[in-house]
Amino acid sequence: MARPGSEYPTELELEILKVLWEESPLLVREVRQKLETGAGRTLAHSSVITILNIMHGKDFLHRQKEGKSFLFSPKVEKKDVTGGMMSDLLSRLFNGDPSAMVMNLLDTSDIDADELNELRKLINRKVKEQKNESNL
Repeated sequence: MARPGSEYPTELELEILKVLWEESPLLVREVRQKLETGAGRTLAHSSVITILNIMHGKDFLHRQKEGKSFLFSPKVEKKDVTGGMMSDLLSRLFNGDPSAMVMNLLDTSDIDADELNELRKLINRKVKEQKNESNL
């Protein structure tokens, strides 16, 4: 029995979305070329066509006819996809506990001093926002 489809992109679909978020619209051959050079993925032309059409069917992509070819561009915003995937990960893996998720990230990742400073700034900004909201 086939597993049910996900509302989130697969690994390959996500690689294609990254390519198209960077530059679009693109022809199939351009998507294939960027996957090979950027992501190091070697795929047959027919495989790329198949995946792009599946993604179009899932409503991830716009498809526009140009001559004998199609131009593809993302229909979904990067922030919506990443936000949805992070919420799903938070819910399924960390039982909805953001601090557990962040602690796991800090414990399992090589984070340098600059990145830690950026995280500290984000946390301080979030604290200020919450204080402002509670004062309203």
